[in-house]
Amino acid sequence: MCGIVGIFGTPQASKEAYQALLMLQHRGQDSAGILSSEAHPGKFHLHKNSGQVSQVFEKKDLDRLRGMSAIGHTRYSTIGENKDSDLQPMALSLPVGLAMVHNGNVSNYHEVRNKLLSTQRFFMSDNDVEMILHLMAESYSRTSSEKKIFDRLCDSVKTVLNEVEGGYSVVGLLGSDGMFAFRDPHGLRPLVLGKKKDDSGKMLYCLTSETCALKFLGYEVERDIRAGEVIWIDQDGRVQTRMLMEKKALPCMFEWIYFSGADSTLENKNVYEVRLKLGESLSLQIPKNLNIDVVAPVPDTSRPAAIALAEKLKVPFREVLIKNRYVQRSFITSGQDKRQLAVGLKFSVIDELVKGKNVLLVDDSIVRGTTSRKIIELLKQHGAGKIYFASTCPPVIHPCYYGIDFPSSEELIAYGRTPEQVSDFLGADGVFYSTMDDLTQALKGTSFCNACLSGDYPYPVREGVAHES
Repeated sequence: MCGIVGIFGTPQASKEAYQALLMLQHRGQDSAGILSSEAHPGKFHLHKNSGQVSQVFEKKDLDRLRGMSAIGHTRYSTIGENKDSDLQPMALSLPVGLAMVHNGNVSNYHEVRNKLLSTQRFFMSDNDVEMILHLMAESYSRTSSEKKIFDRLCDSVKTVLNEVEGGYSVVGLLGSDGMFAFRDPHGLRPLVLGKKKDDSGKMLYCLTSETCALKFLGYEVERDIRAGEVIWIDQDGRVQTRMLMEKKALPCMFEWIYFSGADSTLENKNVYEVRLKLGESLSLQIPKNLNIDVVAPVPDTSRPAAIALAEKLKVPFREVLIKNRYVQRSFITSGQDKRQLAVGLKFSVIDELVKGKNVLLVDDSIVRGTTSRKIIELLKQHGAGKIYFASTCPPVIHPCYYGIDFPSSEELIAYGRTPEQVSDFLGADGVFYSTMDDLTQALKGTSFCNACLSGDYPYPVREGVAHES
């Protein structure tokens, strides 16, 4: 899972891309990068490095990223180490000037890559976006130069949609001709369009992962890019769109549960409101005979659900865990050892609120159980009585192949375990989950991918899908 942005039509494009990435930092903390396009002398300018957004860029770096358009990326590495060769954005100069950022994961990566290798293509990374770059560039170069640019672009994007399986959103630059974007045929990964006018009345555009970035930059939220749709903004600011493939839209439910900012709206569903609804319905899963003194969130994403649950149970809501703001989100920290270290550094406890109290902890999900188990141990060390644990997400029992870092069932605490067994493993006095019906009601009117809950995958499961993205 990553955060992406494209800014079009302003000499401040790179600076706005930087600000957008700061707003998307919660989507990935491994690395960041920005690429700009300068029409004269016809150059891409690029700066990227490992680290958080504010660590990667200084003012002098942004000043060098000249041009009227820019694309940016903040990365969460789903598999393995964070290698410099896999950092985004990425670009090609031949056979056509093409630059790109991408959020998601290609599930048939090895199959498509091997096909490209057979045509003498060489790669510098193990990243999905480089493979998509090669595929698009090759397809674009084969189209007739007599066709209009948008038609050639649509042909090359359709090649990607036909051949590349998985969840992905892409924003790219076609030299200095314009900016394009598209989503996979099921729309698993989010992408939204915004617009605003500058002081002269000229229309500027922003394409990004979440509406929170649009609102911060002063862009009006126009709409979500549809699943299987391509959008093209030419150098004169004209916008063209085309539906290239129509399949059932299945945005990832984890966006509302965990990844997206609470102030974002995806597919016309506000994230905060969805989390409130999940908390309300989760209250029905809590046995009425439990003696609960306080309801407490595991900061930060579960806070709205915990508030709603506490209101329904008529139990005091308290912030018993104080989060260290300078530690990464433990779920998206790369590697299990790093996650365990992050949990230990991440929280401190307010003793007066937990000593001798029975606490109902609310979290967005229980994936591996690392964070949950450590928090329960921490509360017990500080004198808590009984500790119950409630999850707004139903049990996660299947791998995700589309951009979330749980590639095997064996890593998942709920796989092959009953809630009672999960509770024993965590050291809790009880574990409670939302149901699939609860999730469906919270997202009422929106179809969603629930493959990690049900095993019902929108694409065929391939062997050896684990790779960098």
